[in-house]
Amino acid sequence: MRSVFSPPGPGSGSRRTRLLAIACAGSMAIAATAVLAGFHTELHNVGPIDARSEASELVTTDIVGIRTFQSPPGITVDTDLTYGTQPDGALLTLDVCFTESSETGRPAVLSIHGGSWTRGDKGNSDWRAVCQWLAAEGFVAYSVNYRLVPDVTFPAAIDDLALAVEWIRNPENAERYGINPARIGAFGGSAGGNLAALLGARGSGSLVEGSRVAAVAELSGPIDLAADTEATGRMPVGLERIVLDYLGCVSLADCEAATSASPPSELDETDPPVFIGTSTEEFVPLAQSRGYAAHLARLGIRHELVTVPGALHSIGILDETMRERVAAFLRTALSTAPAD
Repeated sequence: MRSVFSPPGPGSGSRRTRLLAIACAGSMAIAATAVLAGFHTELHNVGPIDARSEASELVTTDIVGIRTFQSPPGITVDTDLTYGTQPDGALLTLDVCFTESSETGRPAVLSIHGGSWTRGDKGNSDWRAVCQWLAAEGFVAYSVNYRLVPDVTFPAAIDDLALAVEWIRNPENAERYGINPARIGAFGGSAGGNLAALLGARGSGSLVEGSRVAAVAELSGPIDLAADTEATGRMPVGLERIVLDYLGCVSLADCEAATSASPPSELDETDPPVFIGTSTEEFVPLAQSRGYAAHLARLGIRHELVTVPGALHSIGILDETMRERVAAFLRTALSTAPAD
């Protein structure tokens, strides 16, 4: 292929400027599409091939975050336990990861996958690793599936998760896995981070009854779904579109569900401690996490905000250091939870 150089002629400077502008715009569009893919409905081949799994929100094939975890021997996984059905006929299932032990009163953690509220699965390789990691840390981990868009919209997913907590807390199920039903936490990433946070904020009063949880840890969750100011973290257009699909709304300007689906709007002083993890340059604005922390601080709710540099999303930042911090937070919060 030959390349031909022509000397600049009249108006060539302005032509070059226009061409550079077009090239920059194209590059920005490609970059935005790549970022959005991590929080949208397109499926990607990620991690080890598993015929039963669906893609997680961690769309890179790099070995980062939770993929740096190697499950030790001795972790048992009970798969596809039914925790309920819904009026629409949906069968709701979860997996349980645990170490065999005669110990009773162990803390439990509900693990909530991400995927824009439209995709993902408890059994994909990334979230199976999350489940096994939590088990390795001494928790009984319940990795849960919930109903997804477009089959349902808000509040279907959070209603499913509330049902899962009630199932875990049921005396017969609690005894089966040796957990303390007063010490149940929630962990989630991306859309699952939003749901974990909302689960922690829903309801009021005692943390040991019904669907209440005693601790929350969330990574990269979009927290204020009604956000329209810089102070609360204005959402990128792509994220706003995902949120509108989830809420079943045409516009955030007149979407009552946006408030109900935003954890800060549900918070009160009785809610559990919260761990917030995020990267500084990712798709979900950092201001969302900072705004959430500010809400918690105003209410006197114990919390920890950890930011890491870069643009990795959700369990993409769950490397060894972050795993240690999350596990330590959950362990402390659940060990100091009110006794049953």
